Amino acid sequence: MIKLRKYILPYLLPILLAIAFIFGEAQTELALPDYMGDIVTNGIQAGGFKDSVADVLSPQTYRQVMTYSTKAHQQTIKDSYRYVKAADVSNDLKQTFPKGKNLYVLKKNVDRDKLNTAMLRGMILYYTLTGNKNSDTSKKFLKNISKAIKTAKDKYAKGEKAYQQLAKVAAVAPQAVKMKAQLDQAKKQIDAMETAYQKKDLAYFFKQMSTKQKQKIYDSIDKQMKKMGTSTMNMAGSRAVKLEYKRLGASTSKLQTSYIKTAGLKMLGIALLGSVVTILAGLLASRVGAGVARDLRLALFEKVESFSNTEMDRFSTASLITRSTNDITQIQQVIVLMIRMVAYAPILGIGALLHALDSSPSMTWIIGLVILLIFIILMITMGLAMPKFKIVQKLIDKLNLSMRENLTGMLVIRAFGNEKVSEDRFDESNRNLTKVNLFTNRVMSTLMPVMMFIMNTVALVIVYAGAKQIDLGKLQIGSMMAFVQYAMMIIMAFLMVAMIAIFIPRASISAGRVAEVLETEVEIESPAESKSSEENTGVIFDDVTFTYPGSQEAALEHISFTAPAGKTTAFIGSTGSGKSSLINLIPRFYDVTSGKVTVDGIDVKDYDLQDLRERIGLVPQKGQLLTGTVKSNVLYGAKDDSHLAEALRVSQSEEFVDRLPGKLEAPIAQGGSNVSGGQRQRLAIARALAKDPEILVFDDSFSALDFKTDAKVRLELTKMAAKEMTTVLLVGQRIASIMDADQIIVLDEGKIVGKGKHQDLLKNCQVYREIAYSQLSKEELADA
Repeated sequence: MIKLRKYILPYLLPILLAIAFIFGEAQTELALPDYMGDIVTNGIQAGGFKDSVADVLSPQTYRQVMTYSTKAHQQTIKDSYRYVKAADVSNDLKQTFPKGKNLYVLKKNVDRDKLNTAMLRGMILYYTLTGNKNSDTSKKFLKNISKAIKTAKDKYAKGEKAYQQLAKVAAVAPQAVKMKAQLDQAKKQIDAMETAYQKKDLAYFFKQMSTKQKQKIYDSIDKQMKKMGTSTMNMAGSRAVKLEYKRLGASTSKLQTSYIKTAGLKMLGIALLGSVVTILAGLLASRVGAGVARDLRLALFEKVESFSNTEMDRFSTASLITRSTNDITQIQQVIVLMIRMVAYAPILGIGALLHALDSSPSMTWIIGLVILLIFIILMITMGLAMPKFKIVQKLIDKLNLSMRENLTGMLVIRAFGNEKVSEDRFDESNRNLTKVNLFTNRVMSTLMPVMMFIMNTVALVIVYAGAKQIDLGKLQIGSMMAFVQYAMMIIMAFLMVAMIAIFIPRASISAGRVAEVLETEVEIESPAESKSSEENTGVIFDDVTFTYPGSQEAALEHISFTAPAGKTTAFIGSTGSGKSSLINLIPRFYDVTSGKVTVDGIDVKDYDLQDLRERIGLVPQKGQLLTGTVKSNVLYGAKDDSHLAEALRVSQSEEFVDRLPGKLEAPIAQGGSNVSGGQRQRLAIARALAKDPEILVFDDSFSALDFKTDAKVRLELTKMAAKEMTTVLLVGQRIASIMDADQIIVLDEGKIVGKGKHQDLLKNCQVYREIAYSQLSKEELADA
């Protein structure tokens, strides 16, 4: 994929925007379990109260909470509340808390977390010791106080007895006076303790404790908080808030409903926001993927168009088709997958892990075990599937090759009755591809069921372990539910990473195949500084030798001749003698190995390729037509239609075109399959003539024409060449097609073995004479 980065970089901005949206999507996903847990824990279990911070407090409760708090926390509480007299209480507060008169009201913009920390211990002590006097803790505390009062009374009785004995001896002695004062003070304290005991005013006794005793209680609460967790302790604090609200006349059921509705609407809003950013991220990712695929297809097409025959010989047509379709589609899919998941999976996985640790640290061992198990499964899956992906792409190439050969060679296959052989060949390619695809699909298809089994098993383990934590008061139901969802998110994140890890290597193979084409150096290119000529002097071969790339033997050796403008130069020879190889050197489909080819006095290597090929009208052996109309095919290389009528006339196409439905607008199927071979060749000739080129090259282009039409075309070409000073180079297999040429060059095994006119060659060239006598009788040749 790195090799194709220049095609991805232009889309950097939409990629970054997509990642930003994906980050938002992940954040919304991570927020939802917390809200769900909050609704269950605080909205349902705690009655709509989430912590120990109350919006209002009665003066009595405020004083008691201050009593139960440390000096540092007392200051925080004092700074967070303001005292409001009954006359100044707002109507909203009066309606919500009808029994409230003078109130302590929470100030705006208060750091709630800091205040909750300050109030938590005080509110828990208030609820435990004062608010819920029938609780086991209160009863235990009162029992201890009762024992303390009894002990104090016993001590007082002993002191009173001692004082009575002392008073009998010396009632006014200083020691007796002092003892009397101490006994009176002790009596007052005992009376006060008994009064507070009868009222169950535990706050009175808390005030009497020493700093050391109070700190011991605080430490006990802190230890319990660490043991049970923040969530459980906040719920305990929220009970005190709920009790206070009831005392002030508030409808706690309405407050609970309001809390759940508010939290639910927030959750719905986050879910809606998540949906929006998910759609936007998907849209941007899809646009980037489609854009990169479009650019790659265009670049690949343009690159292949610039290939010379040398490069085309390196890649089969079937392989190029696979690379421009299937391989680019693979790249497109992975780009979308990478944008959507490469950013999303780590954010989701890490975020879910942090949230899970926060919600229940005691069950993190389950997450660790799951991650290890998933990692092992992914390694096994990747090890089995990844080596097969490269094989798949090669097998697709073979399948496309087999399909293309069967379709293009259908007539030959039918003519020889080899449909069964072709079917077996295609079936073999198809079976091989199917076999590998089945293996990879089976491996991949097992991944999802295994993951689902792990997910369900993990959910059961969490519920089992969480139930024990809930029973011990260390975990809330909502927190456990959130933990289950976060565990599922972690598993899904790893599943996404697995998909990325599997598809990226497959796409990398496809990217490498596409890059191989794009990075192929084209051997035949326009020179940096090109030349051009306004003259029309024809074509000259100067001691040209040519060897095909990879071949050991030369296809052409020491070829030298001049094809003057306004004349026809014909080439003839046995099959494989080098006729087509020679013709291909003129438009630079191949470059000469040595020597040079000049057009209008300039080496073809010095021309700009566009300029050179605009001067040449080529009619190949196979008159390939393109999908369109007769007119679009004939004018394919022409600047305008000024030579259209003349091209049709010279090529003898007028007559049959006029008979076609639609005439010039008659449709032409792919490859010209809806016209005959002779018609196809005549239209190919017309296409070359419509360009009005300086040089006309016919590579055995009259083979499908009957003798009469062949003669007419050659006659018209001779007239046109003389009139327009057009250089005509004609490759032929039939003596009748070339015998009237101004110059005939005879090739044999890549060498010129004869050069001259027809009659001269009959006398002087053995190869030409053998070809001529094999086609025409002596009488026919004598009359020629």
